[in-house]
Amino acid sequence: MEYTQLGRTGLKVSRLVLGTMNFGPQTDETDSHAIMDAALDAGLNYFDTANVYGWGEDKGRTESIIGNWFSKGGRRDKTVLATKMYGNMGADGEAWPNHDKLSALNIRRAVDASLKRLQTDYIDIYQFHHVDRSTPFEEIWQAIDVLVQQGKILYAGSSNFPGYKIAQANEIAARRGGTIGLVSEQCLYNLMERRAEMEVIPAAQEYGLGVIPWSPLHGGLLGGVLKKQAEGGRRASGRAADTLADPAARAQIQRYEDLLDKHSLEPGETALAWLLTRPGVTGPIVGPRTAGQLESALRALELELPAEVLEGLDEIFPGPGPSPEAFAW
Repeated sequence: MEYTQLGRTGLKVSRLVLGTMNFGPQTDETDSHAIMDAALDAGLNYFDTANVYGWGEDKGRTESIIGNWFSKGGRRDKTVLATKMYGNMGADGEAWPNHDKLSALNIRRAVDASLKRLQTDYIDIYQFHHVDRSTPFEEIWQAIDVLVQQGKILYAGSSNFPGYKIAQANEIAARRGGTIGLVSEQCLYNLMERRAEMEVIPAAQEYGLGVIPWSPLHGGLLGGVLKKQAEGGRRASGRAADTLADPAARAQIQRYEDLLDKHSLEPGETALAWLLTRPGVTGPIVGPRTAGQLESALRALELELPAEVLEGLDEIFPGPGPSPEAFAW
């Protein structure tokens, strides 16, 4: 396993991040524990979750599955644990006042609830799952400072932040002193969705944040979806099906699969390997439902993409370029 430092911190993390969103909704607890054991055995030490995972009436279920795994012993001190908070933790409907977003009150409540479910006394990276436009960063950082002083969290990170919010958050943290500010940003980033290259990733690099791409296969569209369908595999659904209904998008994905077939490359592994070549990327999040999917993801770490393939991928999925050139001169 290859390790790197998370942004400007001294924290060493694996180049792949184990995403746990499927644990509970699609993967039962026994299989989830087996996947985490296999990941740890392979040297993958960076695990990501969120308090809302489990969804609906089962919100918090994923954290509980991880907590039960930690309770077996010998695992917590080998794991860099990241979780997220922002959303309403009620089963459904609107949140009761102060039971969502990033007020100091909800941050305090949310971290204590996550610690209980995770059966641990600290969280390595505590992440804001979304921007809260109604809470000033002065309040957010005051709450985070208290949690760091209490030993409940070590670092703070963001998810789904635009570039200007990354800058704003860290500038205010620097003016206040105390916390070192955001150390990571989880963003939607893959071959089909490269808008993060305009401002999010440059902002993360400028402020020393590790970039953690989520949905590296873009909902399965970069995992060989057309070939799988032709062979009678599971058909795409939801947003993926809507994308494939667009002739231009379908043709683009076909070109992608044809290029990789020419070079005898597996699509999902290639999509992950491409992200590992991108500037600023610490490691993409992989969310296996099965042990076999984890094994495939791990193979991406050993994959070196030829220049011809990298050039072909850029031709099929051109990036927007940096700002302001992406939208100006």
